[in-house]
Amino acid sequence: MNLPDVRGTLTENRPLADLTWLRVGGPADALFQPADVDDLQTFLKNLDQTIDVFPMGVGSNLIVRDGGIRAVVIRMGRGFNDISFDGNLVTAGVAALDAHVARKAAAQGLDLTFLRTIPGAIGGAVRMNAGCYGSYVADHFVSAKAVTRRGEIVTLTADDLNFEYRGSTLPEGWVLIEATFKAGNGDATELEARMQAQLKKRDETQPTKDRSAGSTFRNPAGFSSTGQADDVHDLKAWKVIDDAGLRGFSIGGAQMSPMHSNFMINTGDATAHDLESLGEEVRRKVFQNSGLTLRWEIKRIGEFLGKPVVSGCSTG
Repeated sequence: MNLPDVRGTLTENRPLADLTWLRVGGPADALFQPADVDDLQTFLKNLDQTIDVFPMGVGSNLIVRDGGIRAVVIRMGRGFNDISFDGNLVTAGVAALDAHVARKAAAQGLDLTFLRTIPGAIGGAVRMNAGCYGSYVADHFVSAKAVTRRGEIVTLTADDLNFEYRGSTLPEGWVLIEATFKAGNGDATELEARMQAQLKKRDETQPTKDRSAGSTFRNPAGFSSTGQADDVHDLKAWKVIDDAGLRGFSIGGAQMSPMHSNFMINTGDATAHDLESLGEEVRRKVFQNSGLTLRWEIKRIGEFLGKPVVSGCSTG
């Protein structure tokens, strides 16, 4: 593969399993870790336009298939994790962890506490319109900056991204570099106490010590937990999985967590094929039981190694 010179790190045929929370997956044709924005711009501008690129965050919500990815994977690091404040505005690089943004904002008396328990980094949070306790990225989003496939920096509004439940739109090959959010005011001590309570609840109800990728499927209701006492569970993914008798269900080294049935875990020796096969079987059985089609929240990318996974339902 003919690749441009870079100041960051560029590694061909790079295995990706160690870069994902589920610890599975084959190699990328190349992995590029840019030194800074200029390095990223120059690389994209000079890269053969026929070569695909795939921006990757911290791999918290991702299954890389066992055959790997036929593309240049771009993974942002230290040059993209700054967090800054201007009044009620919080600007964070895409590699800044969601939890760090929430904590640093709270220390400034700014309320982005919904981010505290969301796994991953800001880039993924924007792409997935991440949300918790009834608040979503779209509710606080002001703007974002991205580098186009031709190396140009553009500013994006909410209209450009077309936010929806667990999703947004970004042109193919564009790479987000930072996002700006508007936060409400709050007392720093009270905000920290709220986040500690959220963490306690999460640790009591989710398998935080297991190897997982957060929620496996989107809620059929089309919204996440509101955190309110009257929040109903009828159309939550975990509930319809439970109703189908699939809590703790496993294939190979992949299992739907006995602690939270919408969390898929790698018990130690799962392959990407095990994990995706488990998810598709859960989708098939839930559809048989309830008529509801679960949609994946975990992103799956790359090529199968051997036999492909057969979809459990008609839609993804």
